[in-house]
Amino acid sequence: MKIAIVGATGMVGQVMLKLLVERSFPLSELLPVASARSAGKTISWQGREYPLLTIEEALQAKPDMALFSAGGSVSREWAPLFAQQGCTVIDNSSAWRMDPEVKLVVPEVNGDLLDKEDRLIANPNCSTIQLMMVLAPLQQRYGIRRVVVSTYQSVTGTGLAAVQQLEKERAGKEGPLAYPYPIDQNCLPHCDTFADNGYTREELKLVNESRKILQRPQLALTATAERVPVRGCHSESVNLELEKEFHTTDLRKLLADQAGLHLQDNPDMNQYPMPRYAEGRDEVFVGRIRRDLSQVNSLNLWIVADNLRKGAATNALQIAERLYQLRRA
Repeated sequence: MKIAIVGATGMVGQVMLKLLVERSFPLSELLPVASARSAGKTISWQGREYPLLTIEEALQAKPDMALFSAGGSVSREWAPLFAQQGCTVIDNSSAWRMDPEVKLVVPEVNGDLLDKEDRLIANPNCSTIQLMMVLAPLQQRYGIRRVVVSTYQSVTGTGLAAVQQLEKERAGKEGPLAYPYPIDQNCLPHCDTFADNGYTREELKLVNESRKILQRPQLALTATAERVPVRGCHSESVNLELEKEFHTTDLRKLLADQAGLHLQDNPDMNQYPMPRYAEGRDEVFVGRIRRDLSQVNSLNLWIVADNLRKGAATNALQIAERLYQLRRA
């Protein structure tokens, strides 16, 4: 299994390289890919130095799989070329997510859609992935009438420049801004660019991708996305109106039994999900589960996950693992 990591020097690419080792992914050859600016440089992995390849060189090497995390424009141009020569592309950008011909996959939710002949699969947005891990089992058991989600997203979701901005501000140093305003001791209700309707692209991704994954094109879902001065992990406050009556004890057990979900919900012991303790973990944490006292069949809950891992790299590797197993079967 010859694997290309397109965007190997980026934050998600670095986590992908780490996960290949952690998850003992069965690869025979690694092809780390970076932009032309990195020509002549090397990357260290598993005690070896690997030359960073251009994407043209990686295409010529004919990998079996390519994990893309280099932005939408790169994916739109190059992913089809890799796929055309028999390579399976798992793309972490937004380029293909809403294409009706491309599967948008969270393995624990709709991994059964994967087929060994797939050549281009889209990885959902980080905030969508952790939301789907909770909403999918609730949709199946109770049905969902309406969703209101507010996200509190870490600076790693923007990239290294945003992390450096936060670190410099906390150290009292001047530096370039990745955001329009300071982020330390601040909250920006501004994730990605604004659309004409006043929503940001991040908020619209949550709406549109959730509808596609749940196969609910008319699902009533609205979102507000906020950037907060946290280094890693995204948090979400979610209000749900369900179609059926529920008992919170049964609902908690349902979520606790889901693969990849970790129920952390004991307010008496001050136990609830927090970014500080979810960072570096692959699980999605859910807690603060309680009835909405203002509306029947409704509840509130809180979801936290590492946006670089389950929100990006881990989800992509899980897709790759499933496809590998399908092809060996």
